[in-house]
Amino acid sequence: MLELLKKFVREDEGISSVEYALLLAFVGSTVAAAALALGTAVAAKMTGAATDIGAA
Repeated sequence: MLELLKKFVREDEGISSVEYALLLAFVGSTVAAAALALGTAVAAKMTGAATDIGAA
């Protein structure tokens, strides 16, 4: 069992599905954070525009 674990740790033939899942989670969370920030900025601009139109 110990030899199998050592072989698993040393093995570097290619990217595994776990690494793909971690990469996908990182990219997904980055995109979600960017969309949230952009959505907040757009909402603030729209509110400002609506206020300016209402005051005119």
